[in-house]
Amino acid sequence: MLLRRLAVSAVASFAAVAVVPTVAAADEPPAHALPEPQPDVLTITSGDGSALPYETYELSCLPDGSGGGSHPRADEACERLDAMAGEGRDPFAAVPADSMCTMQYGGPETARITGTWRGRQVTAEFDRRNGCEIGRWNQLVPVLPEASPDSGGPRVW
Repeated sequence: MLLRRLAVSAVASFAAVAVVPTVAAADEPPAHALPEPQPDVLTITSGDGSALPYETYELSCLPDGSGGGSHPRADEACERLDAMAGEGRDPFAAVPADSMCTMQYGGPETARITGTWRGRQVTAEFDRRNGCEIGRWNQLVPVLPEASPDSGGPRVW
């Protein structure tokens, strides 16, 4: 009888202890819950070195695929970044140092992109000083503005 009373007490004690953490943690998300996806936020600055001021825009690419921020073509820009990522390409990768590039000048435009994209920090510089850099720039339109047709006029977003 003593052994039975001891066993019943042990089971009752274990049940009480097992319920307490469940009740205390009822308002907390499970430890394995993933955090809410955060938007990608990039700052894009571009200009041509002329007397005109450089333009700076913020681009937010939301988890649902839509764009926001002050970028003039935010939705299209986010679609372009997603498309490049879907192709397995890093939109911000520099031209490899051993690339053979045509010696053509695409104009004085320069751009800088900083921020966070797909959970990683981004700092990328762009210019149009040779064929490889022109191609790299053009692949990111509309994230970057289209170069002006005469490389001296206003940029086109």
